[in-house]
Amino acid sequence: MLGMSRREFMIGSAATATAFAGGGFAATRANAADLRLPVSALDHSIMPGAVTKGMMSFGAGGPPPILRMRQGERFTVDVVNDLNEATVVHWHGLRVANEMDGVPYLTQKPIEPGESFRYTLQPPDAGTFWYHPHCNTLAQMAKGLTGVLVVEDAEDAGFDQDLVLNIRDFRLGGDGQFIKLFKARNAARGGTLGTVSTVNWEMAPTYELPAGSLVRLRLAVTDLTRIGTYDLTGGSAQVIALDSNPLPQPLAPRDLIIAPGQRADIALRVPDTGDRTVSLSLQTQKGPKTLATFRPTGPSAKRNLADLKPLRPNPVPDADLANAETVEFVFGWSPQGDAPLPSICGSLGYTFWSINRVAWKGDVPSPIDPLAVLKQGKSYILRFRNESPNAHPIHLHGHSFRLLRSNKRALPPLVTDTVLLLKEETLEVALVADNPGNWAFHCHVIEHQKTGLTGYIRVEA
Repeated sequence: MLGMSRREFMIGSAATATAFAGGGFAATRANAADLRLPVSALDHSIMPGAVTKGMMSFGAGGPPPILRMRQGERFTVDVVNDLNEATVVHWHGLRVANEMDGVPYLTQKPIEPGESFRYTLQPPDAGTFWYHPHCNTLAQMAKGLTGVLVVEDAEDAGFDQDLVLNIRDFRLGGDGQFIKLFKARNAARGGTLGTVSTVNWEMAPTYELPAGSLVRLRLAVTDLTRIGTYDLTGGSAQVIALDSNPLPQPLAPRDLIIAPGQRADIALRVPDTGDRTVSLSLQTQKGPKTLATFRPTGPSAKRNLADLKPLRPNPVPDADLANAETVEFVFGWSPQGDAPLPSICGSLGYTFWSINRVAWKGDVPSPIDPLAVLKQGKSYILRFRNESPNAHPIHLHGHSFRLLRSNKRALPPLVTDTVLLLKEETLEVALVADNPGNWAFHCHVIEHQKTGLTGYIRVEA
């Protein structure tokens, strides 16, 4: 892999030295974590000529680092809370042990200011994932706490370069400072959109790539709200994986709908000459908005997309559909309007949404009862029914599931951990409940999550 940046870390075995350019991470010791990941406040420039005050990030300053790990290998990370409020870290899409999932009170106590928590992870799946807080979620994510995590397959597919694109908005005013992070009337609808679009905390960056080379673009939409339609134009390219799982057949990178929490891996064949650039754009009411530009440099490597090896499927068990039990979940507005309970992990002060007519009452030591209790090792069909006129990206922690069918569209048999549920859609997915514990289950429009559209599923032996 070419061009690993100073904000990327490779996590190896316990004997591997982990280093940060300029210092800060020492060689791994027998009782030390593979990575020390501080969470802290900082000031940083997003808009030209302005420094945004009161941002938050992981690592040693600047945008959150790209964490790189190896499939099947154990690693540990010490999250150190240098904020003045509680936090936790959730590893979105990773099928980890329940106590390492990073959900306050459901799987662990919040990490209070000055405290740390050691996460031990052994990812069974390769692909593009991400990490973010699940405590004071809206404010901390809105201020910058969304990072990308890559689990590398042991078998090299043949790319010349690997480039991560962390796609998200910030709600900034004309002076570059944060404006109100959400509006209640929007939280009861589709959510409050950001005002400044960024890739890796930059507005419309340009990346120079070796001409004629094969580059794996890893798109991770870590935004709080925006369900976007994306296009990659100007070069030969194929979508090869969605939400960390390889596609049975590649797709063209046109009209690609990616919701908060979802990811797309694109194989790009860079043009041969510098006068031909490639653009990643977001479709808007005013026309396409360029998010990033890729410019060829140097002599052409004259590679071909056919040179790439197919990605290996992740070891996700197939459900036994003939003997699967069906469990239904209804997503809609809350029949009660009671405000969530006060919590060290924050509250937006409103309840608008519910699952199965029950609203999440807040991140508190005694949460609501589980939405369903599944038996470990058994196959299930989960039926998602959306009674609202708004779309919801539905994410289940700790498991991957396969898309089955919808009453509104044809679904490919994709494996995912986050599915976009369209307005008034009924959609079915299948899974094997193979990971015991209490698993959060929620909409990834964060205003919806924090105003009731959250619950959990229990998997027990």
